[in-house]
Amino acid sequence: MKKEWFFDCYCSQQHAALMEDGTLTEFVIENERDNEIVGNVYKGRVTNVLSGMNAAFISCGLSKNCYLSMEETYTDYTKYDGTYVQTNAKPLNLKVGDEIIVQVTKPPRGNKGAKVTTHLSFVGNHLIYLPNTDFLGISRKITDEREREKLLKIADKMRMGKTDDGFIVRTQAPFATQKQLKAEAEYLKKLYNNMLKTAKNATVGAILYQDEELPIRCMRDSFGGELIAIHVGDEDLYQRLLSLIRLRGDIPERKLIKYTGKRSMMQEYGITPLIYNALRPTVSLKNGGYLVIEHTEALTAIDVNTGSYIGETNLEETVFAVNLEAAEEIARQVRLRNVGGIVVVDFIDMTEEAHRLAVTEKLQTLLAQDKAKCNVLPMSELCLTQFTRKRVGREALSYLVKPCPHCNGKSYVHEDIFVVMRIRDAILDCFASGYTSAIIELNENIMRKILNERLFAKELATRWKTTRIYMVPHKTYKEEHFTVRGDNATVLRLPDKAQILY
Repeated sequence: MKKEWFFDCYCSQQHAALMEDGTLTEFVIENERDNEIVGNVYKGRVTNVLSGMNAAFISCGLSKNCYLSMEETYTDYTKYDGTYVQTNAKPLNLKVGDEIIVQVTKPPRGNKGAKVTTHLSFVGNHLIYLPNTDFLGISRKITDEREREKLLKIADKMRMGKTDDGFIVRTQAPFATQKQLKAEAEYLKKLYNNMLKTAKNATVGAILYQDEELPIRCMRDSFGGELIAIHVGDEDLYQRLLSLIRLRGDIPERKLIKYTGKRSMMQEYGITPLIYNALRPTVSLKNGGYLVIEHTEALTAIDVNTGSYIGETNLEETVFAVNLEAAEEIARQVRLRNVGGIVVVDFIDMTEEAHRLAVTEKLQTLLAQDKAKCNVLPMSELCLTQFTRKRVGREALSYLVKPCPHCNGKSYVHEDIFVVMRIRDAILDCFASGYTSAIIELNENIMRKILNERLFAKELATRWKTTRIYMVPHKTYKEEHFTVRGDNATVLRLPDKAQILY
């Protein structure tokens, strides 16, 4: 499978999109000023202990208190082969007011705060270091038995006899030398020790350790000859990734490509329309069938329909073909949308048991390739299939849409920052078409956000330095509505309420 990463940074947001064999399979957007908190280590204080639930709530300086199980299990290591971990050997004994070091394992969602653990982990390119955790594991994607045995021996030596320290050998470890693995292990241990020193004098709510920025995390998990290119649309980000590639040594520099086009990189490579499609509840299948994906607070429901596909033999074969195609697309969609929790799929009714098993097996096989853990249950007599997918970060829709304020949240509208990004793309298209001035008419609140947060500051200092941009606010415009037109006139006649940007 050929992979291409696309990274960009604009409007104070970091963007990452992964194309596999020409198909969009992942995309993530993070605010530069408020990166993903999963993996962050905080100094917290116990604010409440619920003995009936064997749980505690921890104040970590976040908007909501975090949830900690008093009989917490270790981080989910079931996707790795390794030694057995006794999950509740040392149950926590906490009381209100205790200070504690915790790491975020699940982000906040809805009215729930983040989930945290006291069993810390520090992720590197080839290894995961687990201080105070007696676990030695290896990725199941490393299949060569000799290689597995060799890597596990190397990892065991790096524990230096400390059975309360553990390591997980990651998928890219075979591409590193023993010297590189040892150096990375020492580096991860230093991170942990420095974090402990910082914690002694830190105040409650302080971030003791923060994971890398989004593009570098994605790069950390990419390796091997299957990665054909890394496209970068921002100069500063390009330089940071170039330094990382030189440090890693397993990705040729020629694969890192600086985008120099005039239009938006995501637009130029056709990724933007694919992202827009991920907002839609209806997904078309190649054979004419379609899916309807609906998100609820409790679960995600997916309905499979034959659509325009009429088949060639009989109804059972027609339905079977649509369900097989649907299984493949469902596996892609839950990964693309980063759907977490319970998913219920209503496949079209099939009478033959062999067909039901085949569809279930295909779904299981494809979901097994997902880096997020999935568990698929057998298909019921009603052709309903349930599976769970571990939550990893925020769902993709949460970056782009928000509940509609006009219908009590029954539908969705575009997030303000998503509207701003669309405006930026339209301005780039305008200048790429040869215009020297761009006139934007837009909702006044969106304009205020652009000005107050200086979301176009980077473009104004670089690629828009010799152009003119005028913004005309409208109180009657809905937030997602705007127009952009170009003009090459020396003197522009603008409406009375026009305001010049910056």
